[in-house]
Amino acid sequence: MAVHPYLSSFMFLLVLVSLQILMSGNLISIVPCHGFSVKEASVSEIQQALRENKLTSRKLVELYLEEIEKLNPTLRAVIEVNPDALVQADKADLERSSVVRDSGRSSSSSFSGLHGIPILIKDNIATKDKLNTTVGSFALLGSVIRRDAGVVEKLRGAGAVILGKASLSEWCNFRSHSPIIGWCARSGQGKNPYVLSDKTCASSTGSAIAVSANMVAVSLGTETDGSIICPAGFNGVVGIKPTVGLTSRAGVIIISPRQDTIGPICRTVSDAVYVLDVIVGFDPRDAEATRDAEKYIPSDGYKQFLKADGLQGKRLGIVRKPFFNFPKGSLLSQAFEDHFNTLRQRGAVLVDNLEIANISSILDHSQSGEQMTMLAEFKLALNSYLSDLVTSPVRSLADVIAFNENHPDQERMKDLGQEKLIESEETNGIDGEVRNAIENMERLSRDGFERMMIENQLDAMVTPRASASAVLAIGGYPAISVPAGYESDGLPFGICFGGLRGSEPKLIEISYAFEQATKIRKPPSLRHIHVASSYSEL
Repeated sequence: MAVHPYLSSFMFLLVLVSLQILMSGNLISIVPCHGFSVKEASVSEIQQALRENKLTSRKLVELYLEEIEKLNPTLRAVIEVNPDALVQADKADLERSSVVRDSGRSSSSSFSGLHGIPILIKDNIATKDKLNTTVGSFALLGSVIRRDAGVVEKLRGAGAVILGKASLSEWCNFRSHSPIIGWCARSGQGKNPYVLSDKTCASSTGSAIAVSANMVAVSLGTETDGSIICPAGFNGVVGIKPTVGLTSRAGVIIISPRQDTIGPICRTVSDAVYVLDVIVGFDPRDAEATRDAEKYIPSDGYKQFLKADGLQGKRLGIVRKPFFNFPKGSLLSQAFEDHFNTLRQRGAVLVDNLEIANISSILDHSQSGEQMTMLAEFKLALNSYLSDLVTSPVRSLADVIAFNENHPDQERMKDLGQEKLIESEETNGIDGEVRNAIENMERLSRDGFERMMIENQLDAMVTPRASASAVLAIGGYPAISVPAGYESDGLPFGICFGGLRGSEPKLIEISYAFEQATKIRKPPSLRHIHVASSYSEL
């Protein structure tokens, strides 16, 4: 029987990693390391274990690779593991021990909070290593990039270990009008670790699934409209969608330069903030956007805003219609009323029953102009990315469309189609009609969300799940999603705090204080997942 290409490449990478482990004389074990359990461990807890020699980066990578091997055949959160991950971990361990040996000091003051920490990278973010960057499609398999994406350069500079590539909704959910959320050709269907048959939401699915299921502590996602905050909510984790331009999009396959942003998906707000501190900043390869947003970055970074009393005095806006349209007395309705009480008890001022002007037009992608703009921008952005590759099976959006037509079974053309790709190919750049659409979105944002925030002197808007993603998307606004509860079947839902551009410090204070007050996240039991003893059985 023929082996699926995904399984073949994945098995090959795991064999390489296993050989490295055996050659080193170390065996993977799921038992705690000297009394330290990696499951649900935060970045700060892992760093403390590293400092106290209860754990090494190598052992940490081995443990995560073992979890990927056990869970990924079902959850499909990881497309590839990095065959050099253990080499990177060994380097981090050596650096840490060298500092202690040479100076007699703890390594904590010498390295970033991400030093030696494994990170999964969404598969539209380029890594200059043995990993592929394909947006989940076989069309880009084997393409060779010139250099790391800007955010990956920053992660490597901080000493992070690139563990592998996370799966996603193929082409960032921008392939057709009827996509299968969480599916991509290279890894198959991503599954929600809490309820396998339920939603994973938007495109950064693998990044959220893997973190939630403890296959890794830290991942990167990307968002155009909901693709970080939505999967974070549905998978019971934290997602930060930064202000557009705060993080570089260089070396990333994006949909819209106006809207796309790169952000962390983690289990805690503090972990996500550690990542944010590393990946923000100017990048000459994304100069205009990153230079404009650089003014928002606080001089001492974002960790200073992790305050347990961060809700004190914050003014939070509640837009009941259309976001809180739950049936009266429902589980979700009661959960959010309880959260409102918690926010008040912790010192926040809730400004209720607010309205956003022209909200129906904002939420309608056609009326706002968002869909038209994304179609035009995607073609330009993709063709620019493809033209810069060293080698590639495809060099243009037209080539991608042709590849799908020539590989209908691999790319599930009968089920999925590629209407959006075709519509994007038919666009002619940023013409007058597209410029009018952009101006319309700017007007809607200015007269809607911005006016509401300014006139009511709000620090953030509170919404359930990612229901306000379009409001935040068309204006390039930031947001943080935090676990808020579980439905009757166990499916998680999130609470989202969104603000004006550059308001990350306030959003971090609010979301961290809410998280510490509620402590809602609980890991998926995973009892319903059949664990195969080896990939050869698949």
